[in-house]
Order: sequence, then structure tokens, then C-alpha cells
Amino acid sequence: VGDTGSLISPDAKFIVKDTQKQGKSILHIGELISGSIKKGDTLTAEIDFESRQSISRNHSATHLMHAALQTVLGDHVSQKGSLVDAEKLRFDFAHFEPVKTEELKRIEQMVNVQIRGNSSAQAKEMELEAAKASGAMALFGEKYDDVVRVVSMGNQLDDKPFSTELCGGVHVDRVGDIGFFKIVAETGIASGVRRIEALTGQAGVDWVEAKDKQLDGLAQLLKSSRDEVNGKVEQLILKLKAHEKELAKLKGKMASQAGSDLSSQAQDIGGVKVLTAHLDGADSNTLRDTLDQLKNKLGSAAIVLASNNGEKVTLIAGVTKDLTAKVKAGDLVNIAAAEVGGKGGGRPDMAQAGGSNPAAIPQALDAAKNWLQEQL
Repeated sequence: VGDTGSLISPDAKFIVKDTQKQGKSILHIGELISGSIKKGDTLTAEIDFESRQSISRNHSATHLMHAALQTVLGDHVSQKGSLVDAEKLRFDFAHFEPVKTEELKRIEQMVNVQIRGNSSAQAKEMELEAAKASGAMALFGEKYDDVVRVVSMGNQLDDKPFSTELCGGVHVDRVGDIGFFKIVAETGIASGVRRIEALTGQAGVDWVEAKDKQLDGLAQLLKSSRDEVNGKVEQLILKLKAHEKELAKLKGKMASQAGSDLSSQAQDIGGVKVLTAHLDGADSNTLRDTLDQLKNKLGSAAIVLASNNGEKVTLIAGVTKDLTAKVKAGDLVNIAAAEVGGKGGGRPDMAQAGGSNPAAIPQALDAAKNWLQEQL
């Protein structure tokens, strides 16, 4: 990310949206909003210093975090990519597993200790080989000139700065200028590559304040103090689990009752009880329980049950074991599923499918019944 700002002459103004290095030249990319510019004109450059300071904070914090990552996780950590702009920093690095919460805390704390130490950040030019010999980190595969810029910062550890890297970017004058460092995300982006996103300065403070506000809101909802939130949530989870167990028992009783009620609707086809039914709002567990009840009650039977929750359709088919040579539950459920825009599978005696067209459930049940008449 390059500087932004403007190029101004008495007759023209050019808004600079980005700057990029090409060879030995610096390209200014942007938009001419007034006047005209021609070769030989003298322009005054005005840098957006607030943006540059934010970029500098994030860039210097990236260096400190890189050093902290190697300290906490090991020397195998190496940079695989990064993004530094005025809003945030993003750092991709080689590591073989997700970074643990405790490790992230240590990394964050190490960087903030360096920030509070407020040592100066120093940059000097050195010959490449001398820079490497001094311990400066270089990016693998990166091409460097014979003379490089070495950036060092952080309090001395073992007579060496906390961080020393080859770098041509902008940085803070003193590490304390970063203000504050906060890791906000850690994810995996490829095999063996992790990504950390972080904020610095006021952006980091704003993020923490937003989380504080969320915690205050949660405490208010729970009618508790902030310190009591964890305990209140744990109590609610225990109550929820108890209610879920009670609900499961009730659904089991409902399934048993439904089995008794539905069994009278079964039709005899070739000596086999055939039943298709729509149980509106029933979940998968309720359908399976009801199916088991019906199979036990009906004896030799082929059954298809359907339900829908919103636009989601659930189908379940059951065949008693004495019929599986003639009818497979997987074939039966797929006949119905085709009508509701889905498919499924399972065992010869029980199979399940999904769909997305609840309006077609009646046609699905009719298709299953017609197919059973052909098979039986």
C-alpha cells in the first residue's frame, strides 16, 4: 500500500489514490479533478499524513508480531504474504496447526510490551550479506539489491533488537507510536498456512470498546453484572439441555400416539400394509420414531413419511425386513424425493431424503404409493 494525497499546481489538482514503485521510479496513480498537467510542470505534493501514520503503525506492528510469532511458535514461522493498509494488518505465515488461544495471547502481550517500552525504530542501509549476517530477516524467494534497508525496533533481547528485518516501507519513529495492538482473527487459508488479522492504535481501541458494549448489552439482557455473565449463560445452557431432554420425551410420546393413529390409515396391497403420510412440522428424529412405531404395529409394511419446516422437506421410508428382497427403502424414498426436488439414501430397511419443494409433498406421497403397487 502506497501513500495517498494530492499533487497541486496553481492551475491543476491531481488526487493521488495510490503510489507504486516501478524500477527506480515512483508512479502516482489517481484522478485529475481540475486543470491540466503537462511535462515540465512543477507540482507540490501533499501527503495524507493521517493515512501514512496509520499505515506506519500497522506496518511496524507487523514486524513486531512476526518476531513474536517466531518466539512463541518457533523458527519455522516464515512470512507467506501480508497486507498492510490504514485500517488493519493481515499476516500470512507458515505453521502446521491452528494457533492456540493461549499462544495468541502471548503473542499479543509480547507486542504490547514492546509498544509500552517505546524504543526507537531505526533504519539504516547495509550491504545485503552484512545485513543477513547481522541476523536481519529476509523473505524467502525475494530479490534484493546489493545494498538494502534494514529496519530494527523493540527493546534489546540478547544484545539484539526485538525485530530486525530487511524492509523498504514506512514505519513509526518510536514503537510507542503504535499505541495499542489487538489480534482480532486467526484462520487457516491453505495447508500449512495460517492468517492473523490485527488492529492498532485507535482502531484497536474502538474494537475493544465495541466488544465492551456487546458485553454490557448481554449483561443487561441477562439482568446481571458483567462479572456474572458467564455464570448466567452456563445456567441457561443447563436449563436448555434439560428442556431439550423433556422435549425429546414428549416427541417420543407423540410419535407413539401418531403411530397408533396413522396405523388405521394403512392400505392392504398384496398382503402388505402400505402407508404414506404427511406430518407437518415434525423433525427427523420424530419421523424416525414414528416410523419405528408403525413398523412394529403394522407387521409386514412399507411406509413413507414426509414433513416440512419452511421450505425444507424431509422424507423417510421404512420397509420391514421380510420385504427388503422385493422393495428397498432407498429406492422407495428416492421415488418420493424426485417429486420435491431432492434425493437420499440409506439402508434396505430404512432410508431418508430431503427436498426443497414442500408444495409437491402430496405428489411425492402419491408417487411412492403408485410405485409400491407396481412392486408388490
